[in-house]
Amino acid sequence: MDPRLQRRVQRYGWNKAAAYYEGFWARQLRPAQDLMLDMAALQPGERVLELACGTGLVTFRAAEAIGASGTLAATDISEDMIASISADAAARGVTADFRRMDAEALDFPDASFDVVICALGLMYVANPSAALQEMRRVLAPGGRAVVVIWGARKHCGWAEIFPIVERRISGDVCPMFFLLGTGDALSQEFTRAGFSSVRASRLTSPLHYASRDDALGAAFLGGPVALAYSRFDDETREGAQAEYLESIAAYRDGEGYLVPGEFVAAMGVK
Repeated sequence: MDPRLQRRVQRYGWNKAAAYYEGFWARQLRPAQDLMLDMAALQPGERVLELACGTGLVTFRAAEAIGASGTLAATDISEDMIASISADAAARGVTADFRRMDAEALDFPDASFDVVICALGLMYVANPSAALQEMRRVLAPGGRAVVVIWGARKHCGWAEIFPIVERRISGDVCPMFFLLGTGDALSQEFTRAGFSSVRASRLTSPLHYASRDDALGAAFLGGPVALAYSRFDDETREGAQAEYLESIAAYRDGEGYLVPGEFVAAMGVK
């Protein structure tokens, strides 16, 4: 996919998903976010930048960790995500610099932050190498970048959502989604971007959906295929839903589903 087209697809796709994302994914992503934050070990007074902040599932935890003496900036490619998190921050009394921004071209000066974090966002970036280089650029010497992404395709039981949707649009939704989660690809990207002391950790964590509707909502409304799905007619939606439910049928758990999931986190130092 052309990088400019991929950025537009991600921007408008996450605008579509913004209203549904937290409701369907907050519980499912918590273990991955915990892993990333444990590796980041944020300290009071640190200057933190979060990329792909979404609705703030990590952001507000980071704000609490760095306290009033720290500073926080958070970016996302989706203006609807930024609008949502900005409103929530105002209601909570949290002060941060929220901006719509491309992770591959960060509008911050060199050496502006002590820590850069990105939870479940790097898989969607058109050029992950450029994003990691930008993370390193905006870090002060000795600063650290920590990223968590989805793991290998074979360990993610929901992965058929992509071909199911792509067959109905004759195109790619997230063509490189699982590439960085395979083997030691993420660690290698950190090293190529110039980071030192690189380390990685892999986590298996099942995704629990209490009902058929929860599984479908997470797959089609609150995630990366939301834009394509919004353009389907009723018949196409019904067909895609039926095919997806069939793809996860082996993971039925009572009235719901317990779908395998895997995450990979990596950290590097400037």
